[in-house]
Amino acid sequence: MKARIHSLESFGTVDGPGIRFVIFFKGCPLRCQYCHNPDTWTQDNAKLYSVEELLEEIVKYQSYFGEDGGVTVSGGEPLLQIDFIIELFTQLKKLNIHTACDTSGVTFHKKDKENVKKHLELLKVTDLFLLDIKHIDSEEHKKLTKVENENILEFARFLSDHHKSMWIRHVIVPGITLDKVYLEKLRQFIDTLNGVEKIEALPYHTMGKVKYQNLGIEYPLDTVLPPSKEEMNFAKEVLGIQDGNEEEK
Repeated sequence: MKARIHSLESFGTVDGPGIRFVIFFKGCPLRCQYCHNPDTWTQDNAKLYSVEELLEEIVKYQSYFGEDGGVTVSGGEPLLQIDFIIELFTQLKKLNIHTACDTSGVTFHKKDKENVKKHLELLKVTDLFLLDIKHIDSEEHKKLTKVENENILEFARFLSDHHKSMWIRHVIVPGITLDKVYLEKLRQFIDTLNGVEKIEALPYHTMGKVKYQNLGIEYPLDTVLPPSKEEMNFAKEVLGIQDGNEEEK
């Protein structure tokens, strides 16, 4: 079994606790207007890695992880390659390495028994989920990502029902997610979940704009500016984030 990988980062500090080895998988069913990695949307031009090849790279940096760090899979949407991740995380747990999955949860289908079975296997070997909720309103979510949010919210409930640790991430975009009604609705939803350890409000940025130009893709938020400090403070206040960037529940 081999995975289609975009890139590897050996010293990640923003993709879970501690210092982390981050694996960016290729392929994503969402088309988020603010996505800063459009080069991960398709699985074309991927680097192929086996579990053994990735483990060989990871253990080189294991001494840097300490007690807090570990390995995070990201993307793209890593759970498009869920079988590979289950095998990788199974081997990492044998090495006592902390595992985290940065996902939108869009691949989850609660009415598909085989799909649910796969995600249950994943839960057994995943220590933390970084769950990216793009928009709490389904219609607005579809405008933002081309996909409705039912599977994502169901995955959050699935994690909650199994008492899995998760960080909720939400990108603050002026004119799209920077809205008191939607932020309050998101907070109300989060309050129904078990296992939420942290809420992160992430400011929209335009650092990926050059990638769109290089790929010949029109940048959909060309006229949207990043949120100001005051706008971010407002969003955090509505979300109930206490210390400026996160809340631990």
